[in-house]
Amino acid sequence: MKLAEALIERADLKKQLAQLAERMRVNAKVQEGDEPAESVDSIIDTYESLMERLENLIIRINRTNAMVLMDDTPIADAIANRDCLKSRLRVYKDLHNAASTQQERYARNEIRFVRCINPKTVQQKIDELAKAYRVLDTKIQTANWNTELME
Repeated sequence: MKLAEALIERADLKKQLAQLAERMRVNAKVQEGDEPAESVDSIIDTYESLMERLENLIIRINRTNAMVLMDDTPIADAIANRDCLKSRLRVYKDLHNAASTQQERYARNEIRFVRCINPKTVQQKIDELAKAYRVLDTKIQTANWNTELME
């Protein structure tokens, strides 16, 4: 199994587990004299089985990410770098939006706000970060599809 396939399976398992948790919650209590639509014990058994599969899959994914090198760097390090780029990108976009928002003044005596930063400079930083993110993400995705999942 390729690493990318394992990542897709992990996402599917997480969705299934969330649905099972909701089904357990819904069927945990009924009115006196009624029967639950589904057996909670049966749902719990399925939940625990899927949770074991997920745990095993996560361990194998993490092991693979730590051991396999991409440009002389473990994939795990590249993922950390990509996550930080994404966070930085989000902060700079928020900063740009805050600095770019137009102020509506209806009278001369209303408070006037002035920018403390240049939105153009921030936009250039956003463009640099976005490009770096796209390049790194593409490399990671390529590595994921070319790497066999470790046992």
